[in-house]
Amino acid sequence: MTQKTLEISNISTRYGQIPMLMNVSLEIRKGHIACVLGANGAGKTTLLKTILGMVKADTGSIKLNGESIDHLPTHKRVEKGIAMAAAAFGTLHKMTVEKNLKMGAYYINDNKLLNERLEQVYQSFPILKERLNQKAGTLSGGERTMLTIARAVINKPTLLMLDEPSLGLAPIMVEEVFRVIKKLNEKDNMTILLVEQNAQKALDVSHYGYVIQKGQIVFKGEPDELRSSEYVENPVAG
Repeated sequence: MTQKTLEISNISTRYGQIPMLMNVSLEIRKGHIACVLGANGAGKTTLLKTILGMVKADTGSIKLNGESIDHLPTHKRVEKGIAMAAAAFGTLHKMTVEKNLKMGAYYINDNKLLNERLEQVYQSFPILKERLNQKAGTLSGGERTMLTIARAVINKPTLLMLDEPSLGLAPIMVEEVFRVIKKLNEKDNMTILLVEQNAQKALDVSHYGYVIQKGQIVFKGEPDELRSSEYVENPVAG
């Protein structure tokens, strides 16, 4: 039986008096990619922030590798192995690509291990190796997205959460980003929670997925089931 990396049961949250998530339940099995699809404002980013502890859940529970993390603050959840790559987290624009990566590896105190992890990142993100001494603020949008993901994976997280990695990118860079996501999963057996509006691209790399509308999970299934569902063919705005 495949181990569950993440289990979310009946999570509800609110911003002030406004409900944002309502009885959301989902799971991610170890070594799998699960996507959460939905329109802008549907609750996708709120879900990720709740998993990280940045938004407090009113009800429900979250387990990482079978252990409850409900009581843990954000930094403790990060220490447990949850990493998030999102445009909102950004890059340190005035620092070089190399310094950005080393900032992401702040848990690694062994120089030999750090160099090994950096080399592994360069293999997965060759474009970054070509830009090591370049300031992050001068990178293209696609390259900054790659850097944000690379900075998140350098610590080999138990769970990698990606928030709209294709947002605002040119089609050729969207292809590259999803190629990297698939490679991280297949080569490194990385467990990934992928939040996306680009449903077709997300489903191309995912093992299964969920559709969220107005803060509720309205459909779940394997990629083919999701592609043929009314929720993906005719998405409803958040």
